[in-house]
Formats: sequence, structure tokens, C-alpha cells
Amino acid sequence: MTATPTPLSDVSPTTLADLLGREQVMDFGVRTLWPTPPRVAGPAFTVRCAPGDQLMLHAAIYRAAPGSVVVVEGGGTEYAVAGGNVCAVAQRRGVAAFVVDGVVRDLAEIRASGFPVFARGVVPKPGTRKAVSPLGGEVRCGGVTVRAGDLVVADEEGVVVVPADRQDELLRAARRKESAEAAQSLDAWETDHYARVQQALAAQGHTD
Repeated sequence: MTATPTPLSDVSPTTLADLLGREQVMDFGVRTLWPTPPRVAGPAFTVRCAPGDQLMLHAAIYRAAPGSVVVVEGGGTEYAVAGGNVCAVAQRRGVAAFVVDGVVRDLAEIRASGFPVFARGVVPKPGTRKAVSPLGGEVRCGGVTVRAGDLVVADEEGVVVVPADRQDELLRAARRKESAEAAQSLDAWETDHYARVQQALAAQGHTD
């Protein structure tokens, strides 16, 4: 299965962060686990794992639609919620990426497969598979509230969550912003930047 591209697949998380504000940007602890991953963008398939347990993430890989970004409230950082085989099966079934507020294991296998995983780190010990909870509910991941269907955009810059009801609005705004930035030379940017810095200093009473 192949992940289905979304309209925001080619928009940088930095552009979206400028437009959305800090509350939609995951904290820096949820980050890429291998260098220069491809940018991923897809609708969130949300999962909540109980502390020390990984069952619901393992169940989710068989239920998430191709192109989904599986977003996991991982229940802590003492036990891994996924490893190489789980990531490989998710990748084979068309899941675009995992974004995990928690830890995983088998990093070498994940890196070799090229499957994008954004998480807090790596721990070699897996959790149990006993605790059942609903899939598709509201979760907290990286300090952001994520609902099923929200658009998740992630790369080496970080992870941004676009609320489902603002996707079209944000796409139009992002296109305008990136077009304006592309049309501006570095000389013009520097001139404008200098003027804005001086204005900000003057507003604070700095006269040097």
C-alpha cells in the first residue's frame, strides 16, 4: 500500500507554525529518530496506550487507513510501545508515520526501513499487551491536543498539528506566505528585517 499525499505534504512545519501559533506545535522532545526523514503529512489516527502497555498501538496498525499518521499518547517513557516489526507492518500497510509521545525500540531496523518515527527516544524493553482503550479518541501528544482527522505535518524541523476544520484555510495562507517569501531576495529581506529590528528596539526605549 502507498501513502496518499495530502495538499499540505509540501508545506514546511515552520510555515504552518508561524500561521498556527505555539499551541499546535509539539514540544521538541517529540522528534525524528533518524536524520533527514522525508516530510510526512496525513490525517491523524489517534491511539492511547496505558502506562507500560503497547496493545492499542499494535492494534492500530491494522485499523489505520493508508496515508494516516498514527499519533500515540504513549503512557510514559519506561517501556517501548513499538519495535521494528510493528513499524515494518505499519509501513507495508501504508501508514505514513508514527508520532509517539513515548519511546520505541529497534531503532536500527526502523532507520534501515526508512519508516518515519517521531518519538521521545529509544528504550529496549517493550511494554505488555493487556490494556484495551478506544481508538480514535482525543489524545495529548507533545503537549498538543490531537483529534482523529487533524492533519499532522512532520519533518526534521518538528511536528505541527492542523485542526481538521482549518485545513483549507491554512493551506491557502501557507501558499500565500511561501509564495511571498520565495519572491523576496535576501537583500530585500535584510533591509526589511533591519527596519523591523530597529523599530522593535525603539519601541522598548533603546536608542543606541
